Amino acid sequence: MDTLTLSTTYFGPVQWYSKLCQCAGSVVQIEACETFPKQTYRNRCVIAAPDGALALTVPVTHNGESKLTRDTMISGHGNWRHLHWQALATAYGESAFYDYYIDDLRPFFFADSPAAPAAMRYLVDYNMAAAELICRLMQIDVCLKLTDTFVPPEDVDADLRYGIRPKRPAPDPDFHAVPYYQVYRERNGFIANLSILDLLFNEGPQSVINLHRCAAPVVSGCQ
Repeated sequence: MDTLTLSTTYFGPVQWYSKLCQCAGSVVQIEACETFPKQTYRNRCVIAAPDGALALTVPVTHNGESKLTRDTMISGHGNWRHLHWQALATAYGESAFYDYYIDDLRPFFFADSPAAPAAMRYLVDYNMAAAELICRLMQIDVCLKLTDTFVPPEDVDADLRYGIRPKRPAPDPDFHAVPYYQVYRERNGFIANLSILDLLFNEGPQSVINLHRCAAPVVSGCQ
């Protein structure tokens, strides 16, 4: 079985998680050894705020001379954890499943214990913990594994590391955004491919059904 390779993401978009659904029961590689690219979902998610799409960015810094994703560290600059937490409350406080899931997310924004994800120093560790939480909540059966070397695109079985991006995304015939209820849909219209948190807060346990509907039967390389 070939292995799908994705970028790391900060509560990544619906498209990213739809790929995990297509590879149920398989190993999915998460790229850790690339040179860290800016302005991507690696440290950014997009949510549906009252006035439309809102990007939430995790500030990062680099460990010494290394610019690799695996060595990219989370910065405390700008009190971002508090700002993101408040943005989620404003955007989804009235959603059907906010109260149901918000306690699961709290450890990502408040370091109430040394083991909380909010205490993690490295972005890939933080993002991996977030992805594992979402997979558990949505019952997505995949094994996520960080890469230990960088493999050139031509040597990757199913490479989606660089096509899933907020600006000028690559064409993806295996993903079709399926509308679902959003809190501010009457005001802003349906906004496609937002952070998985948007789908989770609005659809709850039915979220995984939407993910399967967004996807073709299989991803090339995962059959």
